[in-house]
Amino acid sequence: MMGQMFGLGYNVILVATGAGLLGLAAGGIGAFLFLRKRSLVSDAISHATLPGVALAFLVMVALGGDGRNLIGLMGGAALSSLAGLVIVHWLDRRTRLGEDAAIGAVLSVFFGFGIVLLTVIQTIGAGRQAGLESFLLGSTAGMLRSDAIIIAVGGALALAACALLRRPMTLVSFDPEYAATQGMRPARIDMAMMALALAVTVVGLKVVGLILIVALLILSPVAARFWTERSEVVALLAGLIGGVSGAAGAVISSLAPDLPTGPIIVLVAAAIFAVSLVLAPQRGVLAGVIAQFQFRRRVHRRQGLLAVAQGQPIYEPYTQRLLRQEGLIRRDGVATSDGQAAAERAALDERRWHMLRGLPEAAPMAARYDGLTPIETVLTADQIADLDRRLTAEGAA
Repeated sequence: MMGQMFGLGYNVILVATGAGLLGLAAGGIGAFLFLRKRSLVSDAISHATLPGVALAFLVMVALGGDGRNLIGLMGGAALSSLAGLVIVHWLDRRTRLGEDAAIGAVLSVFFGFGIVLLTVIQTIGAGRQAGLESFLLGSTAGMLRSDAIIIAVGGALALAACALLRRPMTLVSFDPEYAATQGMRPARIDMAMMALALAVTVVGLKVVGLILIVALLILSPVAARFWTERSEVVALLAGLIGGVSGAAGAVISSLAPDLPTGPIIVLVAAAIFAVSLVLAPQRGVLAGVIAQFQFRRRVHRRQGLLAVAQGQPIYEPYTQRLLRQEGLIRRDGVATSDGQAAAERAALDERRWHMLRGLPEAAPMAARYDGLTPIETVLTADQIADLDRRLTAEGAA
């Protein structure tokens, strides 16, 4: 019904549903890779699928088929990427290469081997119509109903597995040692995490392509991280962002069939990332600019009031304008009654902080001094009264 309202056909709705489920799974799993700081491992996994796809095609053609069976191609991709993952793990553990160097080596060698195989396949008759290049950038054009169902089911299963393993993956992402004390085996959880990334990569080859599936695994959690500090909310938001990106990208691709699906899905995810980068309420660029502006105002206000309290002239134009706007000084720079009262409070606050910073027993509280924080937010009324008594005694002395 909804599809008919927007003029979409049944196949488009089916593909969009599959892409949405794939995006949900990619975002959720990518969130744990991001929290574990293992996002780039997915890059090696995705590029390592290419020789598997090519070899699976050659095997199926040799056995008398046309080589286009999606399950067979996905099986070859899974075996190839698993081999790449094992080699990365072995190089990281058994040699002096770091994980980044191991990823780079596996990524380049497997991808280069896959390109060579694709070139060979293009020279044979069946290879010219195989359409294997769609696995590089993704394509929904000509996708069969059975292919869309396979992708949707695969994405749903990967998402369900991610939901079941969310607690151990969260613990291992933040504190592997604590997870081990709880009876978990961090190495096995890491491998399960990599296996889920592998599954999403293989399932997403047809829609997003092996080059860009890693972007869906990374962009969604990075965008989600701007909106929250809680890990479970990051995973939830990353899944939603991935799902929206996949479904919207598939629909847009169906409206422009000459454009590859993968780049459009990634561009949608990138647009959501850009919005998050700018507009997120706490970690966004706009929030940072506003916070910096507010901090500047507080600094100038404080320094201006201290200057008034000490009877010094204010030379900074911005400080003068700010205090005039608040009705604390007149145009000639003389403090109003409200300004004089605010200046006396600021000077008293500064004297209290100075006294507190000189007390060894108050070192933890004095460490919070930044020249802007009112001391009432740090000390109780009794503690402030004690400081005032000390100030009075010091003044009398």
